[in-house]
This record gives sequence, C-alpha cells and structure tokens, in this order.
Amino acid sequence: MYDYLIVGLGLAGVSICETLELHQKSFKVISDGSQKSSEVAAGLYNPVILKRFTGAWEGPRQLELAKPFYRNIERKLGIKLDHELAILRRFASVEEQNLWFEAADRPGLKPYMSTEIIPNSNPHIDAPFGFGKLLHTGRVDTALLLRSYTYYLESQYKLFKDTFDFTQLQIDKDSVTYKKVVAKKLILAMGYGLKSDPFFNYLPLNGTKGELLTIEAPDLEIAEIVKSGVFCIPLGRKMFRIGATYKWKDKTNTPTEEARAELLEKLNTFLKCPYKVIDHVAGIRPTVTDRRPLVGRHPKFDNLFMLNGLGSRGVLIAPYAAKQLFEYIEEGKPLNAAMDISRFASRYQTS
Repeated sequence: MYDYLIVGLGLAGVSICETLELHQKSFKVISDGSQKSSEVAAGLYNPVILKRFTGAWEGPRQLELAKPFYRNIERKLGIKLDHELAILRRFASVEEQNLWFEAADRPGLKPYMSTEIIPNSNPHIDAPFGFGKLLHTGRVDTALLLRSYTYYLESQYKLFKDTFDFTQLQIDKDSVTYKKVVAKKLILAMGYGLKSDPFFNYLPLNGTKGELLTIEAPDLEIAEIVKSGVFCIPLGRKMFRIGATYKWKDKTNTPTEEARAELLEKLNTFLKCPYKVIDHVAGIRPTVTDRRPLVGRHPKFDNLFMLNGLGSRGVLIAPYAAKQLFEYIEEGKPLNAAMDISRFASRYQTS
C-alpha cells in the first residue's frame, strides 16, 4: 500500500510529489498529460502585481519557499530551471512613474521595487518614460520541469500514464483503491480537469485560457524581462516569449488567430525591430472566482484531498500550497484560511 495516490502532474502535482519525496512518503502518480497550462506557462515569478503596483497574496513567503524548492529539483535532476531576471516595467506616462514611486515606498514592496527610473537606451524598444525595475524576479522553465520530472518518475516506476476513470475509484475508511493501486490517501491535482471530478466539481474553478507566442528577433538585445501591455521574456538564442492573453469563454487548448493578433498588437506598441513568430501555444489556467488556490480535505471523505486553483501565479504558489497541504495532512497544522476549500462548504451542501 502506498502512502499517497496523486492524480495530475502539472505544477501542483510536481510540487506535492517533491514534497512527499522530501519527507520519504511513498506514492504513485496517474496522469494523462491532458492539461497543458503548466507546460505552456511563461513561468514568471514576481511578488508584485504590476497592473496595480500592489503586493501579490503571500508573495514574499511564497518566493522564500520557491527558490530553494526549484534549486533542489535542479540538483536532483541535473537541469537548469530557475533563470533569475529582473523585470523592467515600461512606463506609459509621468503619472505611472509617480504611482510607481508611491508603491515602492510601502514596506511590503520596498525589497522588490527599485526607486530608480531606468532610462531607455535600447534603439529597438520605444519607452520614452523609461522603466521601473523589479528585483528578485525571474522565470522557471516549466516545460523542462514537467518533461524532466515525468522522466524521473517513470525511471522510479512511480508514474502511470492513464486518464483517470472515477468509476474505477473505491474509497474506503482507511484507503483508496484505483484499479490495482491501493493507497492511504488520494490527492487530486488535476488543474482544469477538475471539471470531470465528481467529488470536487462543486468548487468554483472557472478556467482562464492563456495564449503565448515565441518570436525570433535577431536584432533585439535585452537582458531583462520587459513588461508593457505584454511580457517580452528573453529565452536565449534571440528567442523571446510573448504573453499572455486572458479569455474566459473558450475552454480549449487550441491557439487562436484572435489571441495572436491581440498579442502582436500589444507587442508592436513598444518593439521596433523585425521579428518572426515561430510558435504559438495555449492552455487553460485553473483559476478561481476569489483568485485563491483550492486546497484541503473533502467535506465527506477524510482521505480525499484537493490541490488546485493555482491560477496564473502557479510557479510561486505551488511549492507553498503543497507544503501547506502536507503539513495539514501529516502534522495537523491548519491551512491558510484564504485557500482552504472549506470556504466553499455551503456550495457542497447545496450541490
């Protein structure tokens, strides 16, 4: 009998698997790779919300946990995941500069927001009002993370590639059984796949489609991430990731011409050099109505748990949420109330 059965292997699934390994818990993972949001994500980590110049929910604590978390995976798998890059927020006006200075003076934001306006010296970027510089930011190569972690679990015989069939699940008082796999506890980390989950589908997971482009720009030289209407993220070899869109109605992983046009229109407002689009990807982010994760125990089944709803900040939130869930299960520590699924208990009672 395994200690845990995990369903799903996006950022949430990887994070809980790694947490379990660190605590020497046995587990088996079932995943069909159908949820693409973690794989195609830009992978940015940044404890500041740039639209409003406010601190992200639990941002400093999440950053404190995420950095060593990804370093540990890098060492274990022999890969490079964490690319530390400052973010340059392009100012559209003097008024935006003033708002930046006001925000940078707040205690919770001071460590991350430079009070120096960075003048633009790049001939291929239009930024007459300069940039504000964010510190302690960067990107995690989520595609490499998921690909490498999948290979690792396969080599350890811990991964079963299959579409989870809930009709084959049996939940008993002290165990769960799925086909021939028996475990003490089950954690569902299925991303937007939650919609096919009969146990937790009462939760308000909406799903937001995000699309990103990869461009090749031979003349562009930038060492930081540039943020204006879109992010422009240097990937190396004159490649740049451009994103992202936010659409609430379309729930497919198919890239659209509408999103491509939107991204290019925003990119062209500040990028002034030739480029070529070489890739276009899409995925459904597991977003929640109140913008907080979905973590906790099922209202009826004591050995059934949820780790989901990481939204667009999954790189930062996932290690934090996985740690919280593990300590909740194994040590009886309370979850952060803002992400505990018990906040939606009334929806379960009426579903």
